[in-house]
Amino acid sequence: MNVQTDVIFWRLAFFFVVEQEYTIARLSQDRQEMWLENRSNKEASIVRLTNQNLGWAAGLGRDVERLLWNGEQIRKKMGARKLSLLNIVVSPYPPVDDYDRFLKPVLSPKKGRTKAATLLFTKNDLDESLRRLESILPPVPERRDFDGAEDEAAAYERAVLSHEVKRKEEEQRFFHYGKPFFTYIFTAVNIILFIMMTLAGGSTNTAVLIEFGAKFNPLILEGEWWRFITPMFLHIGLLHLIMNSLALYYLGTAVEQIYGRLRFLWIYLFSGLTGSLLSFLLTPNLSAGASGAIFGLFGALLYFGVTKPKLFFRTMGMNVLVVIGINLLFGFSVPGIDNAGHIGGLIGGFLATGVVHFPKKRRILQQMAFAAAAAAAVAAGLFIGFQSGYAAIDANAVNLRVQEEINAGNDDEAEDILGAFIEDGGTPSAETFFYLSYIEMGDGRLEEAEQHLKQAIEERANFHEAHYNLALIYVENGQLEEARKSVGEALTYAPDETQYQELANKLD
Repeated sequence: MNVQTDVIFWRLAFFFVVEQEYTIARLSQDRQEMWLENRSNKEASIVRLTNQNLGWAAGLGRDVERLLWNGEQIRKKMGARKLSLLNIVVSPYPPVDDYDRFLKPVLSPKKGRTKAATLLFTKNDLDESLRRLESILPPVPERRDFDGAEDEAAAYERAVLSHEVKRKEEEQRFFHYGKPFFTYIFTAVNIILFIMMTLAGGSTNTAVLIEFGAKFNPLILEGEWWRFITPMFLHIGLLHLIMNSLALYYLGTAVEQIYGRLRFLWIYLFSGLTGSLLSFLLTPNLSAGASGAIFGLFGALLYFGVTKPKLFFRTMGMNVLVVIGINLLFGFSVPGIDNAGHIGGLIGGFLATGVVHFPKKRRILQQMAFAAAAAAAVAAGLFIGFQSGYAAIDANAVNLRVQEEINAGNDDEAEDILGAFIEDGGTPSAETFFYLSYIEMGDGRLEEAEQHLKQAIEERANFHEAHYNLALIYVENGQLEEARKSVGEALTYAPDETQYQELANKLD
């Protein structure tokens, strides 16, 4: 190769690596060909830069064909839907025959998902090549930057390689700031509590979940605020524990290595809080799991993507975005998944990371703004949930709470809860009316109990327990014919219940 093309080659390499922040994905042994990558640049995500002596145009054509094939393999490996590839050929002279057709953008065969554009740089036609390059990646070097002797080519080469080594060292420090510690602690705590719940009656047992601190809106409204935190350490079933433990291991180690232990601890706990808080506001169901906190770790990686987009997309960017999208879509499409907790954790993780930023780096005003936003978000959520009564409460949650009170012998408290729910405009279920009737029957208020049992049956015709209790009230009131009809309805829906059959026999 001659001195002039060496200067052009290494000045272009300097332009891409130092000025445009491309990374060297591959460098040939003779240092005459390099592949460069910058996924944040959609117009030229991959650049292939080569220094060669062109002969006939057919050779350039074959080179472009090989380039397209390689580009398609790269696209598949990256998992990208489309890929734009820039091919820059540096040569002392252009091909001896017509070659213009090979400089036009071309698409890969079949679906054409890889596009390649070729630029030819020769020492006699630099101006036109620079104009074409500027249309893709402005601003470009000035024309005079390509004039120089052998020592200038060597200087550009040293600068490029030195910059690449320094960049890799900085990335290594960035991704290995801390050693995972709390990731393992939280995983161990989750496993220990799961074992304790299993021994106490089972991790899917509602009473056990409530006892261990699952998110349960009625009790949170009564002042058990710790239920915003404790759910992130509880899991419902072995599969739930295994899936979240794996997610915590892979995400937690990555985030803790980037941000360090104390930042990770803050991000994880705050995300768990915001996940539980949004679930408190939007979903009435009893819930537990580390998913909100785990989505907070995704939020921490998104903050990394927003503040360092080039490094993010060069390393893990697309994979993180795809996984977040799949999980959110899965949460919206599959019943029973607390997607509000996921979204709350994701937002919380992003805000929490903005508060602490990266290790050994400070952005005081930005961090203060994130702290204010995080505090405002939590305060607003608590105010809306507690003061405005907007917390998500449905009949199932209220019924579950009432059942706990009845089992504890607190019938008056149970009746107050049911009455307040109905008075506040809640939509009662068949079970709501049944529990009211049960309390009223215990107090001898048979007329009220009869009305509530009839309402329960209107809500659910096959409610055999309600039919049976209604039959008992009719017996007490001497309405034997009505009692026969009601116990007959009960037997229709539950023919194997011996106490129903015994009552029917007595009435006959």
